[in-house]
Amino acid sequence: MDKIIIAGGKRLSGTIPISGAKNAALTLLPCALLTDEPLTLRNLPRLADIDGFQHLMNQFGVSTTIAGNRPEDFGRVMTLQAPRITSSVAPYELVRKMRASILVLGPMLARMGEATVSLPGGCAIGNRPIDLHLKALEAFGAAIEMAAGYVRAVAPDGGLPGGEFDFPVVSVGATENALMAAATASGTCRLLNAAREPEIVDLCNLLTAMGAQIEGIGTSELTVHGVPRLHGATHHVMPDRIEAGSYACAAAITGGEVFLKGARAEDMSATIHALRNAGVTVEPGKGGLSVGIDGPIKPLTLSTAPYPGFATDMQAQLMALLCKAEGTSVLNETIFENRYMHVPELTRMGAHIETTGRTAIVHGVDRLTGAEVMATDLRASMSLVIAGLAAEGETQVHRLYHLDRGYERLEEKLALVGAAIERVGDD
Repeated sequence: MDKIIIAGGKRLSGTIPISGAKNAALTLLPCALLTDEPLTLRNLPRLADIDGFQHLMNQFGVSTTIAGNRPEDFGRVMTLQAPRITSSVAPYELVRKMRASILVLGPMLARMGEATVSLPGGCAIGNRPIDLHLKALEAFGAAIEMAAGYVRAVAPDGGLPGGEFDFPVVSVGATENALMAAATASGTCRLLNAAREPEIVDLCNLLTAMGAQIEGIGTSELTVHGVPRLHGATHHVMPDRIEAGSYACAAAITGGEVFLKGARAEDMSATIHALRNAGVTVEPGKGGLSVGIDGPIKPLTLSTAPYPGFATDMQAQLMALLCKAEGTSVLNETIFENRYMHVPELTRMGAHIETTGRTAIVHGVDRLTGAEVMATDLRASMSLVIAGLAAEGETQVHRLYHLDRGYERLEEKLALVGAAIERVGDD
């Protein structure tokens, strides 16, 4: 395995290109299962999770062709086509490492009338059950069985008749699965208290381009009028708002100034609000966001929440930034119960953080020091990189497979703006 070595204390300055959104791409890829015509996705990030999902799609008989493979390119273009589905089973060996694999359940059910998917894996950041995925599909008329670590969904003859499901709590993945299943239902499907994340909107926009009929896009009430079939489409994956927020924290903690090329302010208003409250300047401009800081980092009191609230996927990165704030910050994690695994690693670097249940109290310190640290999940690993950029001395971040799941060529992008960072073999 590789590791990243960072010589801290370098001020970041320049332009960082923002890749296509991982969380959107993993929802858009399974849409290829809904049609026998080609689906082309542009601005697709080069990530381990994307490669893993591509292999899963190949398992079903989906052909994939890739363009944009020049070494200097960020992102690529992938065309997927599934003229015939050769399997309706997503096996354990392909699903176990990636939670997003459950998102094939809805489109496979819609296309084939049945689907069998292994219970998914992914980051160990707490209990993330799929019960809402299954209850939504049941509300639309599917029969659900679970046995031996697999879930099997079966639609009645003639397709899903439709129905209504009111989410007891907001669930992004369940909303996405239900939308794809509903697109070709024989009746109308309604989702109440649906997730409103920009990635949901991106999915709805693609489904609409493929011929789906969806009302209420961008709201918590979605109505899908099923159509007999969907057709192919070409779609540009939205920019990654979490990647953009992560690099904004990196720039701020180093006292730097960067332009986040491609970032969209409208997708990340809660992150921008938090950064500005912390003393960071964020200015939307033509084609991206300018981020900088000309004073001390200010402490915050903040809770994660479903969109449009502050994203749980930004909590670890913001915590790293607040380690250098002048004062004490309070963070409350409301989404996942085990998402402070980065705290002991930040403490190794000199951070002063106390945790009680879902609350973290971050006492700002004057200096962080380099150390050997270990990534525990995707966003936690980025928090360690952010801290390392500001730390005195050398930081080594191990277990980079977490980073490679969600940040396209991170060390190259940071080197573009002056970071002293390199990837080496982990002996």
